[in-house]
Amino acid sequence: MARHSFIRMSKLPNVKGRISYITSHAKQENLYATYRTADNTFWKNLARESQQEFQRSGTNGKCIEARELIIALPEIYTTFDPQQVLEEFTDKFRQQYGVECVSALHHNKRKTNYHIHLIFSERKLLPEPDIKIATRSVFYDETGKRVRTKKEITDENGQIRKGCTVIKKGDVYESHLFKTKDERFKSEAFIAEAKEVYTELINSHISDPEQRLKVFDKNSVYLPTKKIGKNNPKAAEIEADNTARQEWNRTADLALVSGIEKTKILEIKQTEIHDKAGQSIRENGWLPNLFRSIVGKAKEFLQAIIREKDMPPKPVLDMDMDEFRTMQTLMLKVQKQAKAIKKIQEITLPNLRQQLAETTGIFKGKERKALEKQIQQTESELKEKLDKLPDILKDDGYPDVQAFMKTYRKAEAIITQYNQDLAEWEQTVKNGQKPAEKQHRPPERQSVRNRLRQLQEESKQSSQSKQRKKSQGRDR
Repeated sequence: MARHSFIRMSKLPNVKGRISYITSHAKQENLYATYRTADNTFWKNLARESQQEFQRSGTNGKCIEARELIIALPEIYTTFDPQQVLEEFTDKFRQQYGVECVSALHHNKRKTNYHIHLIFSERKLLPEPDIKIATRSVFYDETGKRVRTKKEITDENGQIRKGCTVIKKGDVYESHLFKTKDERFKSEAFIAEAKEVYTELINSHISDPEQRLKVFDKNSVYLPTKKIGKNNPKAAEIEADNTARQEWNRTADLALVSGIEKTKILEIKQTEIHDKAGQSIRENGWLPNLFRSIVGKAKEFLQAIIREKDMPPKPVLDMDMDEFRTMQTLMLKVQKQAKAIKKIQEITLPNLRQQLAETTGIFKGKERKALEKQIQQTESELKEKLDKLPDILKDDGYPDVQAFMKTYRKAEAIITQYNQDLAEWEQTVKNGQKPAEKQHRPPERQSVRNRLRQLQEESKQSSQSKQRKKSQGRDR
């Protein structure tokens, strides 16, 4: 299964402290490059003005001074010049969104996660500072709230209370260097767009198609896995969660190859996983073990549907359709693999487990160990076959099973329609009737062949075409 890109966004209540942390060689063990599009004065002024506006608003919580993206890079990027990589990725963001940035390129402590920290401002500088001069004395209480009279900030002795402020007539009482925050940075659409932009940029420097990344499609039959961060105390829990998700994804691949419609798998994913997990969270809160149980039961439910599905290979059409024959050959390969998987799941493993259950007694220890080892090896073989299922298709450029099946079903429909049209034409000619004007000659195989090639290219390059369309839309 193709690797997905990883980009995470976080809010920064202390932008100056965060900049210092990510760009300091003293604080970062594996820091390779840093880059700024604005100097320290910009970030100092940004922090001050953000805090001032936050205080004036009277809002509870923390003031968000800026935001940060963490962009994971494939390991092949360690062979590129770090400074060039960082500057290209940072300049891309500044060009796309027109805001100032600070960035750093790191490895984690174990050097397993090569990534960029990109801090960006949600505000742009005003063309000219907006400075307000007091036409009379202005008074602020301890909370920073403006009050009408001096009496409201004095104590019983007539002295100004500690923490209160007086702005005299003619002095600056308020100044703005920045525009208001750009609200788009708060939206899910922004992070989705950023993932598309950076996935396309990452892939532009990777020549091997198998190493290229893709953005996870929430509307696919698959479940996303979670990235395990540095020193995460829940690493074991996340790993177990990812294992459950990967088992569902493998089963979804098997279901697609078995001829089960994508819409049916999506329905099971929604009702048996999303709906039940949502109900569980509402009733019990987030319980990881319960979620894994829900995913496991959904996988078993889908496996039961696979067992009920008859999937005989369709006969090869006796036509001059090389592209479709290639697809049929691929279909036969994945169906053969699926048949081997089902045999292990439904016959081999159940028989071994039954034998193990029946092998009891104190003198059966060696037999039990041998059976346990055989079961373990068979389970490993099963996992390997499931993992290799999408790999069968990768050599022909299909990113995953879902993309191949979608293309195959469309191609199959085109061939069926072609055969129907041809049969009708032949029957008309056989009966000695004059064919309809549009049927003076049989349907042309060349046009069908071209349509098949078009379908294949659409499937193999779907992610690139989506990104290209979005980019063109933005350029307009």
